[in-house]
Amino acid sequence: MLHGLRTMVATQRRLVVGLGNPGEEYRNTRHDIGFMAVDHIAETFSISLSKKKFNLIYGQGEVEGIPVVLAKPQSFMNLSGHPTRQIADYYRIFSKDILVIHDDIDLAFQRIRIKTKGGDGGHKGVRSVMDALGGGEFARVRIGVGRGLNDFGERNDVVGHVLGRFDTEEARLIAQLLAQVRDAVVTILREGIVIGMNKFNRK
Repeated sequence: MLHGLRTMVATQRRLVVGLGNPGEEYRNTRHDIGFMAVDHIAETFSISLSKKKFNLIYGQGEVEGIPVVLAKPQSFMNLSGHPTRQIADYYRIFSKDILVIHDDIDLAFQRIRIKTKGGDGGHKGVRSVMDALGGGEFARVRIGVGRGLNDFGERNDVVGHVLGRFDTEEARLIAQLLAQVRDAVVTILREGIVIGMNKFNRK
């Protein structure tokens, strides 16, 4: 079902997966930015995320003429892989046509990076998807949430930071960040990963 990375162009159906944690407890936390991005894309392109199957919430539609499935695994971040694999198999979508959106503490807040394939970068949700798909031959949009500093100028605890909510200044900029992620996803789908990387990785 997987294997082989080609440029994301033409009209093959794509799967766009946002990683996060289900439930009100985690809503709008840094670790949920993948969910937030998928919600924003769905709203922009009038795609209803009303279907439930394989422990996902998902919807079908088009992004500027490209058929897509937008999905949010409900299995918790570290177990995102199995639902992703199931929905990909159900719609016969190959790894090369999957785009995963996730948070990244190694990027400063508001920075995004598009990645064609590779390792998990220490992200357990990405690792779960890699394990389920049998490799890392899928594209990613990494959204920077930073590491944050405490009152003593020391880096925050990673778990506490990613499971925490955005501070006041970050919250003010979230809409701008999600719009940038949406534009990156549209570019990848319409023009290909390389063009997307050239356009957004330098920002």
